[in-house]
Amino acid sequence: MPFTCNVRKRMAMLVLPLSSNSSAACTFKKLNKLHKIQRKLPHLKMALRFFSLTLRPHMCRIQQRTPNHGLQLKNILQLQSRLSVLQWEQISLLHVRITDQDAGLQTKREANRPTNPFHDTILDEDPRRQFPERAHRNKFKNSNHFEKETEKQEKVERKQQKETVTNFGDPDTFGDAKISSTQPEDPGDAQEEEFISRPTRHSRKLRTKEYARMIKEHLNARRINDAIAVLEVRMLREDRVKPENYIYNLLISGCAKAGYTRKAFRLYTKMRQHGLKVTGGTYTSLFNACANAPSQVDGLSKARQLRENMLEKGYEPNLKNYHAMIKAYGRCGDIETAYMLADEMLDRQLPLNAESFNFLLQACASDEKNGFRHALLTWHKMLQRGISPDYYSFNNMLRCVRDCGFGDLESMQQVLERIAPGVASGELPAGKEKQLESTPADSLSIAPRSGEVNQLELSTQPTEQLELPNLLLPRPQLGSVVALAEVTRPHERFLLLGGITGYLELMKVHNVTPNIEFFTTMLEVVPPTNAAEKQVLSFVRKIGLKADIDFFNILIKKRSMRFDYESAREVLSMIRTAGLKPDIVTYGVLALGCRTQEQARELLQQMKEAGIRMNMPILGAMLRQGCAQKSFAYINEIMQLCLEEGIKPNESFLRHLYNFHRGCARAIDARHPSTKTEGFKKGHSKFCDKYRLFYEEYGLTGLKLEDAIAKLKPRAYEQYTEDPVSGQEPAKHEQVKRKTKLRKYIKKIKINELQDGPQLSDPVKRIE
Repeated sequence: MPFTCNVRKRMAMLVLPLSSNSSAACTFKKLNKLHKIQRKLPHLKMALRFFSLTLRPHMCRIQQRTPNHGLQLKNILQLQSRLSVLQWEQISLLHVRITDQDAGLQTKREANRPTNPFHDTILDEDPRRQFPERAHRNKFKNSNHFEKETEKQEKVERKQQKETVTNFGDPDTFGDAKISSTQPEDPGDAQEEEFISRPTRHSRKLRTKEYARMIKEHLNARRINDAIAVLEVRMLREDRVKPENYIYNLLISGCAKAGYTRKAFRLYTKMRQHGLKVTGGTYTSLFNACANAPSQVDGLSKARQLRENMLEKGYEPNLKNYHAMIKAYGRCGDIETAYMLADEMLDRQLPLNAESFNFLLQACASDEKNGFRHALLTWHKMLQRGISPDYYSFNNMLRCVRDCGFGDLESMQQVLERIAPGVASGELPAGKEKQLESTPADSLSIAPRSGEVNQLELSTQPTEQLELPNLLLPRPQLGSVVALAEVTRPHERFLLLGGITGYLELMKVHNVTPNIEFFTTMLEVVPPTNAAEKQVLSFVRKIGLKADIDFFNILIKKRSMRFDYESAREVLSMIRTAGLKPDIVTYGVLALGCRTQEQARELLQQMKEAGIRMNMPILGAMLRQGCAQKSFAYINEIMQLCLEEGIKPNESFLRHLYNFHRGCARAIDARHPSTKTEGFKKGHSKFCDKYRLFYEEYGLTGLKLEDAIAKLKPRAYEQYTEDPVSGQEPAKHEQVKRKTKLRKYIKKIKINELQDGPQLSDPVKRIE
């Protein structure tokens, strides 16, 4: 406020003398004084502007009265404007000369200007333009012309002020750092930029139940990768939703059923990293994943690791957890741990039911050497505890009969003494009786004691109910003398359980009704005769069951394995009579009986007409027959088909070729008479050339057999990472797998008219 008053006083002192007709010389002096004030006080610019406007009418009067003085005043004003401009130019030149030209910075500035990321606008160094002040309206002049000029001048000053704003470049760039186009971009920064730049979600955010419904639909359709994508892509990436433990448990359960063990444990790790609660159902699904693992070694290692994790956390397993653990250890081959877990359940007073013993029977089925003996002990332990066997118990026992033996005779004798004391001929040694008596009744231990019996002769006590022995009864009945040393095949072990009639009668006692899957398994353990197979067909029709194509495939397999190819062809007519259609498995089991090259060609032609593409099991079955018949032409044609169709050989295919090639070489070295014929020499030469070409095509040249098998062996989890195959194999297509297999009644099949025994065909001629 004092400064403004002082300015007004000075302006009044300058204006009053001019209004009283003062001379031009006095005016010049006052203007010089005013110029000094202007240099000292830059902020008087606006005041000088008002002063010049006020001075204009007085100067007009002076020019009218004194023309000479007016001319002088005009020159004086022009000189004043020139002096002010000249002074500012001198100041700017002086500034540039000192800072840029003298120091040599102007050249460097011009050279660095194209590469400088900060494109600064050079400000005008005139302080009157650098700091424009807002023009106020002249209160002494109210004309419209004055207002328009003032508004135009304000617009120009605003525009200049906008242009003088400095552009400091990218605010994220520190200092004068420069970004090069050749500099590699950090992948982490690129991923972060992509995550931030893309929209939060492309679809509507759903609730947990809706996500779970989508996952269930994929799992029911066996699209395990699509189900996992709902969590990893839709929820976490697109919708950015934090999943609950229910979602993880659902996916872990789906991976466990599909056998995708590795992914199940990865989801379990992610679940713990998110801080979600691990429940008992999670552990159950993980142990089920171990049980269904494609590799027993991988499944067993993960099961042991998971059990140690449970013990470290102090988690007490429940009944379902124990069942899943027994199932996992049993299927992976660790039978001792499976029975130890069963004893642990008894110690913790958890009830043992039929499901518990069914999982123990599954564990017995994994032991090919002693599984049948373990199964008998487990069966009678179940009966001693008053537990009635169910459908799965009988089905698991059939699997043990089919896949397992009973070990050495001494151990089998001890088992018979435990389940049926006194049935063996002769008395046991006193020490052995004490060992049997010392075994606790509640224990489920299966480790037998050693004995000294070479062959076991069972007493003959015919019974009224059963003619054959049945070791599954609570009190086993032995109806005939059995030399256990000769019991080595599945159908012989099945006769120890009562045969077809005795086994079905025992199921009837326990109110268990068999289905078509049960009879399909029974076909594999019945005696390899047409009479026994007709008996199974009679029971299927008597019970009123519908048969599917798998039942007839097993029937064809049994007849083809005993080289009864005519009877196997008879099953094809039975399939057509029942109203069913052959699938790729049907042609695979028919290939087991193709002993000649003509039969193989005929089968391949039928497959081509049916639109079914050949696969490695079919070619492997034909190669097996060709090697057995020692037909070079047959073997060469199979290898050529394998190369033309682009089918990768498996382990059994390579082993058959290697053994045949080595056998031929040994026969030649031994100078066998059959190797000296012209046909053998010519066929062997062609086989060696084809064999060498076959190895070259698959990149196996120079590799040993085991190395070649390891190179072509598929990875354990490769099937889950690849897209579903959409080939021409209907039974292998993913869409066909999800459909329920067609089943038909077999009432139209005339079982009595079927052949009772195999008809011997003519001797097969060797094809050179």
